Order: sequence, then structure tokens, then C-alpha cells
Amino acid sequence: MKLSIVVPCLNEEGNLPLLYQEVAAQADGAAEEWELILVDDGSTDRTLAVCRELARDDSRVRYLSLTRNFGKESALMAGLAAATGDAVIVMDADLQHPPQLIPELVKAYLEGHDQVVTRRSRAGDPPMRKVMSHGYYAMVNRLADVRIHDGTGDFRLLSRRAVNALLSLPEQNRFSKGLFSWIGFDGPVVEYVDTRRSGGRSRWGFRQLVNYGVDGAVAFNVKPLRILVYAGLTVMALSLAYIAVVVFRVIFRGVDAPGYVTLITAILGLGGLQLVGLGVLGEYVGRIYLEVKRRPHFIVADTNVGAPDREDG
Repeated sequence: MKLSIVVPCLNEEGNLPLLYQEVAAQADGAAEEWELILVDDGSTDRTLAVCRELARDDSRVRYLSLTRNFGKESALMAGLAAATGDAVIVMDADLQHPPQLIPELVKAYLEGHDQVVTRRSRAGDPPMRKVMSHGYYAMVNRLADVRIHDGTGDFRLLSRRAVNALLSLPEQNRFSKGLFSWIGFDGPVVEYVDTRRSGGRSRWGFRQLVNYGVDGAVAFNVKPLRILVYAGLTVMALSLAYIAVVVFRVIFRGVDAPGYVTLITAILGLGGLQLVGLGVLGEYVGRIYLEVKRRPHFIVADTNVGAPDREDG
């Protein structure tokens, strides 16, 4: 079998040589033939130069350099489109996804599984992060039409037909965790303990995590819109009940002037609800706007293998 290892890279010049050594050591014994596909997603350091050096020294290393930073989802799609293996492993360049799991993932694939998922342990996470993570996944799984398990990510093995299924999905707003689950192909889960980055720093700050969380909440369902309908009906019912109370009091007690607190509370509460509703609607409308433009997911500036077969996804 031929194995492809796809690695999106953003400013990873210090990690790539060690990544190559680790991947080569594991892949040599796991597959008859393998290739390492490095996707430079608009790095500003020497990542591309290191990719070229590795490709020059080993013909099994292939690289693609995108014209700018299109984002990890687009870089991942570019790598999958360029992969030629019977099975494809997706992993990060910072070695937090241990290459030592490659033989175990390949073994599960040879047993007949189309998707082999890894799940990292949260044993070393701060308590607050554990609580927030569990709460987020519980919320997403109640909203989404697919199930996403806590601790799973992009690090996994996909068979050729699973890769083809992913590449057949044309949407612009890609949420890989959900897409991996949506295509099906359930398989075994390999547990591992997350390690520290071998170098550099993470590009995932608080803002990026919040945006990623919003993507997960709205990418695979319209339930937030349904919730708005229910909220509107609830507010309307409460309003009608309050109107009935006010009319009753006017009929039997006359006009009662006090009501400032009630008025301000109602205005602020309903105003906040309307703004939230507009925000939710805006998320969906914005996604429709991006989808109808049909722009390519990525553009390749330089590669040692020619342009991928599916540059526009």
C-alpha cells in the first residue's frame, strides 16, 4: 500500500526537520511506499525554504506553497487533493500529534477501516479548560446533525474513498471535525496523550478559538434559527399575557402611571434579544454570501509535483 501524510504548515521552519525524521522513521516500517506532503499556508518565515530542502534531499517529500494564508481548512484540502496514497494521515507540524501512532493507524486501516480517529487525553488540561471543553462539545452535539467527540481533531487516517468523499464536498465554510463525522465511515479510536510543541508558538488564540466554536455551532444545522422562532413565540406569548394584565388593571383600577422599571426592562430585554437574533441571522446570511461567490479554496504558488487535480475543491 501507499501511504500519504498530509501536514499543513504555518511558520513551522523549526519543527519540519524533526517532523520529517520522526515521520520517516515510522512510515518506513508501516507502509511499502509513502509520501510526506507539506502544505505551506502563507508562512512568513523559512518554512517554504525548509520544505524545498527536504524535497531536494528525499523525493518522497512533496510540498505545495499557497499564495497567501488561506487558513488551515484550505491548506488541509490542498494536501488531500495532492495526496496519491491508498490511505492518508492528516497531522500537525508541531509534533503534538505523535508520529509514533502511524504504525497503529495503518494497522487499523489494513484491518478494513476507512477512517481511524485519534483522541487525545485531557488529563493534563487545567480544570477550567476541561469544563469549558466538555460544555462546548455538549452544546455542539445538541445543535449539530452530526456527533463530534471531545478530544478528537484532524489527526486521523482516511482511506482513499473517505478522502474522495471529503473532496466531493464543495462548501466554502469548512469545519473539518464536522465533515469527518458527516461522511460516516466509522472506525476505531486510538487514544494518545498530547505533548508540548517541539518549537514555535500556537496560532490559536482566544479569538480564533471563539470563531472556531461558532463555526462548529452553525456549520451543520439550522437549529439556532429554530431557537429564534421559539424565543419569538415565547416573548409574544408573554407580551400578550402582560397586555391582558395591563388591560384588566386599567378597566378595574383606572390608569396607573408608574411603570418606568417595567418599561426599561422590557426595552432592554427585547433589544438584546433582537440583536442576538440579528447576529445569528447574519452568520447564516454571511455564509450564504461566501458560498455563492464560488471562489477557489486555495491557489498554489509553488510546488514540486505540479498543481493538484482539484485546485478549486
